[in-house]
Amino acid sequence: MKFQHFRNATLVIEAGDKVILVDPMLGDKGTQPTFTLFRFKAQKNPIVPLPENCFPVLERVTHCLITHQHPDHIDKAAEEWLIRKNIPVICSEKDEKHFRKKGLAVSQVIKYWETADFLGGSIMGIPATHGYGFVAKPMGNVMGYFIELPDQPSIYISADTVYTPDVDKALREFQPDITVAACGTAQLDLFKPLLMTPDEIVKFIQNSPKKVICNHMEAVNHCPTTRAKLKARLEKEGLLDKVYIPEDGDTFEVTF
Repeated sequence: MKFQHFRNATLVIEAGDKVILVDPMLGDKGTQPTFTLFRFKAQKNPIVPLPENCFPVLERVTHCLITHQHPDHIDKAAEEWLIRKNIPVICSEKDEKHFRKKGLAVSQVIKYWETADFLGGSIMGIPATHGYGFVAKPMGNVMGYFIELPDQPSIYISADTVYTPDVDKALREFQPDITVAACGTAQLDLFKPLLMTPDEIVKFIQNSPKKVICNHMEAVNHCPTTRAKLKARLEKEGLLDKVYIPEDGDTFEVTF
């Protein structure tokens, strides 16, 4: 299974002849408003450009998987691109109506904890909780995915979530070969973090059976955890060899 990390949570998964684009944020640098005004430096988002080497793989995309509606996971540029290319979109049952109204070609709707056929294999929706305490409710519905494809490693995309019993269950019961974790510890100007804290990232990696891909860092202005900070913490914990922390545009392959 081959991966290319674009930026933030946007990545491409290549499995045989299937090329799956996940959570596309394809707009130019600075095309969205700042997500914080005073907790972190106000900057228009994304705060980095899309790497040039990501554009060729977009021409080979066969499907798009979306975890939730937030603009750092599907922006206007991505919506326009998906509609123009008529790319089949897979999403949560909670987001179907929204994406169809936008004009996206929703081809499959996934339910929480239900297994569905997917590209010759299977997919299951895993609940994700986008924040600690009160803030999770206004952040809306998010869905992680557990995917098993023929002759490929299994993968759990945990999406924008804190560490919950649902996340723990997915790690322990399904034993995914690859997990993807949003590690930027995003925060708004008020309230608790929207993503796992560094301590919970460590816990997530410890409880992941095999390899972990760490993303959602250094692309939007409300994420204080950087790659360097994460690497230093994981080196201290003896977990650095267990993770991939890709730079924007990096490609890498995972085989077992």
